[in-house]
Amino acid sequence: MDGIRSREEVASLYRRHIKMVYQICMMLMKNRPDAEDAAQNVFRKVMEDPKPFHDPEHEKAWFIVTARNECKNQLKHWWRTKRVGEEALEHLTWERPEDGELWEYILSLPEKYRMVLYLHYYQGYSTLETAEILGKNPSTVRTWLVQARWRLKDILEVNEYGQP
Repeated sequence: MDGIRSREEVASLYRRHIKMVYQICMMLMKNRPDAEDAAQNVFRKVMEDPKPFHDPEHEKAWFIVTARNECKNQLKHWWRTKRVGEEALEHLTWERPEDGELWEYILSLPEKYRMVLYLHYYQGYSTLETAEILGKNPSTVRTWLVQARWRLKDILEVNEYGQP
């Protein structure tokens, strides 16, 4: 088809990427309705963009970047006056990673740390690939990973021993 993806192609892309896109949107939007809207917009964009993906990694990276950008654009709109707090993340219905308690600690970190940890450890991207996806310098990503691990270590020590 000229100018639009086929229904079958979009359905296949949706099946392959909806969980990841929704998790990214939920991580950034912090509430179900906004995350669902953002995820829907990501798939609307892929429907309207007929350009082929170079390979599976390009496809996956496109969805990560597009989901992140969609959420960031929604968050900076003037009409966004209030976001649900972190406690709303406890009531999510999306598929969480298997390491539940650690995942809760990751969600308590600032967004830059959540994203680099998610992309590096949960999606398997190298620091160079993560930097490309986020549009950051690779040394910045490595620094954020180190800082995120330090913060997680501090959180775990406080929760295990009751003191830092």
